[in-house]
Amino acid sequence: MLEISGSALAAERERAEVVAANMANAETTHTPSGGPYRRKEVVFASAGDMPFRMMLAGFHPGIGNMIPAVRLERVLDDPTPPLKRYEPGHPDADKEGYVAYPAINPVQEMVDLMGAVRSYQLNASAVTASKQMIQQALELLK
Repeated sequence: MLEISGSALAAERERAEVVAANMANAETTHTPSGGPYRRKEVVFASAGDMPFRMMLAGFHPGIGNMIPAVRLERVLDDPTPPLKRYEPGHPDADKEGYVAYPAINPVQEMVDLMGAVRSYQLNASAVTASKQMIQQALELLK
C-alpha cells in the first residue's frame, strides 16, 4: 500500500509541476525552439496488467522488483493551435501584425492543479492511515 500511494504522490507532484509551468508560460510568445510555448499535458501509467492483489503482495516484475504502481509515462504537447492577437508593435508579430500566444486557459489549469493537489492529499492520507495500522499491529505484538 505504501509503494502504491508513494508512487502516486510522486506522479501527482510532477503533474502539479507541469501545470505550474503551463501557468508560468501563459504569455510566452517565443521559445528556443521557435514560436509560442505549447501547453503540456501529462499521461499516467500503471505498473501494467498485473492483478491488484499481486501488487499489494509486493510482487512487481522487473529489475529489483521496483516498478512503481503509478508513474508519469510522458508529457505531451497540447495540439491546440496558438491564439492570435493583433499587436503590430510586438517583436514577435508576423507580417500582418498578429502575435501567436499559447492556448492556455487559466481556469482549466487551476482545475488541473486543484485535482493534483486533492489527489496528493488523499494519497498522503492513505500513507498516514497505513502507518497507523502498522503501528497498531506492532502494539498488538508486544
